[in-house]
Amino acid sequence: PVDASLLEALLANILHKNRRRTSKVVPTHRTPLPTLAITQPTEMSCCVCWTCVPQGTIQVIQERGKFKKFADPGCHWVIPCLCQDVAGALSTRVQALDVAVETKTKDNVFVTIIVSTQYMVLRESSRMYDAFYKLTDSREQIRSYIFDVVRSTVPRINLDDVFTTKEEIAIEVKNMLEKAMTEFGYTIIQTLVTDIAPDHKVKTAMNEINAAQRARVAAQDRAEAEKIMVVKAAEADAEAKYLAGTGIARQRQAIINGLRESVVHFQQDITDITSKDVMEMMMMTQYFDTMQHIGSSAGNSTIFVPSGPGAVADAATAVRTGIMQGNLASAATTGGR
Repeated sequence: PVDASLLEALLANILHKNRRRTSKVVPTHRTPLPTLAITQPTEMSCCVCWTCVPQGTIQVIQERGKFKKFADPGCHWVIPCLCQDVAGALSTRVQALDVAVETKTKDNVFVTIIVSTQYMVLRESSRMYDAFYKLTDSREQIRSYIFDVVRSTVPRINLDDVFTTKEEIAIEVKNMLEKAMTEFGYTIIQTLVTDIAPDHKVKTAMNEINAAQRARVAAQDRAEAEKIMVVKAAEADAEAKYLAGTGIARQRQAIINGLRESVVHFQQDITDITSKDVMEMMMMTQYFDTMQHIGSSAGNSTIFVPSGPGAVADAATAVRTGIMQGNLASAATTGGR
């Protein structure tokens, strides 16, 4: 067996000595692997290749079908004489995978939940080896775990609670993926529930329920406001009437006191007149004052009242008759007891 490192050093020395000789470069393409450049000097019987690894990528180099090494970004020798070739590549970038899962909630509503997962390959050699040789399709594997976790978690939750517990769903998916994918050389950076989409009819029904609830609350608030307005108006009317009654009572008391004082002063000055005559004269004065007030008030209406002087006497007689009947009735009631 030939030592590979010794052969590589020998070939490099030969290439260095023959660097000025005419060379023929033949590009070869392997899909999806990067392009390999083959340099074949005219005086050599063995060819040497190299591969250029782009940044953010690790290539896997095999020799005779067996893993040999990982090629970091840069230029690396590949010796076809030793049956060396590039078996594949691993991306060291953070990768994202969006998975749409349709499932049923506890209250029998079908929803579509979109889970976004960010993951990457661990940079340890043993982990990269596992990622390349143990797992054929990492994206399909992650998608299967997401389907399993979501469809076992959401059916235990009602639709309204799914929106409030999406963080718990994302954490449960992440824990499951970390436990499963670490074995294959991958680490889960973050898992997010980005969208929860029930059926369009379910959305419309939920919006109608919400609108009805808000309308009911608005009606209750509006009725409460109207009730407060009615109560306050009644309280204000009662207070106004109380104050008006108090004012009228005080006015009448003042009129009575004034009439009494007028009668007393009138009898002191004129001795041959009775109290009856004084009252009739004062009632006549009040009658004319009332007529004048009705006639001079703005927005007055037509009122038909007796306008002769005898009407005053009739009014006075009616007042006296009522007072006398009231006194008699009061006296009869007191005597019966």
